[in-house]
Amino acid sequence: MRGIAPVPTYVVMQPTTLCNLDCSYCYLPFRAADKRMPVEVAQAVATAVEPWAAGGRFSVVWHGGEPLAAGREHFAALIAPFGPAVEHHVQTNATLIDDAWCEFFAEHEVRVSVSVDGPQARNAERVTRGGRPAYDRIMRGVEALRRHGIPFSALCVVGDPRPGVAAELYDYFLGLGCDVLGINVEELEGVNTRTNGHDAAQVTAFWSELVSAWRRDPRIHLREVEWSLRYVAAVLDGTADELLPRRLDPIPTIAHDGSVVLLSPELAGFSDPRYGDFTSGNVLSAPLGDILAGAEGSPWIAEFLRGVESCRATCPYFGFCGGAHAANRYFEHGRFDTTETDHCRNSKIRLLEGVLDHARDHEPTAV
Repeated sequence: MRGIAPVPTYVVMQPTTLCNLDCSYCYLPFRAADKRMPVEVAQAVATAVEPWAAGGRFSVVWHGGEPLAAGREHFAALIAPFGPAVEHHVQTNATLIDDAWCEFFAEHEVRVSVSVDGPQARNAERVTRGGRPAYDRIMRGVEALRRHGIPFSALCVVGDPRPGVAAELYDYFLGLGCDVLGINVEELEGVNTRTNGHDAAQVTAFWSELVSAWRRDPRIHLREVEWSLRYVAAVLDGTADELLPRRLDPIPTIAHDGSVVLLSPELAGFSDPRYGDFTSGNVLSAPLGDILAGAEGSPWIAEFLRGVESCRATCPYFGFCGGAHAANRYFEHGRFDTTETDHCRNSKIRLLEGVLDHARDHEPTAV
């Protein structure tokens, strides 16, 4: 049975709960409140991270609500306790990015990922708190990044995965100038209760078309497709078992108040009569390493691990995805020991099928 690894590959930090946008598919429960992370929380995490970073690359991801809403001065104070071996990443809606923020990113060597859903017409869900379109403000932020020569990734949420959409999106992001593109099919999780069930053939065709668009002009890294191709190559050379880690990455998410949620950042801020608030401790009262060491004692995590084993025993795609994510199990089924979710179908099963369909349809003709 796979357990929880004692050392993560990265941590997620929430510098503030506040987001200046009000996207309709957002899962965050407190994005209208401005609760900022005290510097003491960052100091506690930095102390735990220091020996982990000494062993090689280690990332701290600043994410959710809108990290830049914490302000440059406070953000700098949160980054300051971390040593030079730590790589900082920020996931941002880009609406607050200006010349001063670009100088901040350069000075602190912060890697930037921008949330944008493609051409303007596809960003109708991304609106301000007053309900106004945010696209122009996002583009001003992107233009500032370009002006300063700061490389950036992009993260795109897709609500209607189907043929025609994928090629349009890929062409758009080529023009945007990002180095890496991640595609998230909208998920039912957190406060977003919209269904995410889609026609299987349509979703498979979406991913297949995305592979075709990427192969025509592979100037950017396409996160999901490249991972799928690595898996297929590993299957062919007999090394697929080596792709999945023997123990699960705990993915500790540190909320603004120092509380720690493991495995799925989307569970932070929620509670359930059966499971409590999903937290495993608080870095202000216990070292993060000790919290991780006791992770499997949490009833919901133990239930999740049983669900992972059920996935292993029943799903032919387990070697590709490693089992349904904890938050998707909970928000779709209300518990953690279930197996297949709509997220599995949309973003794992249909993804791999789309890649394989593309390979089949483009198989070289025998001479």
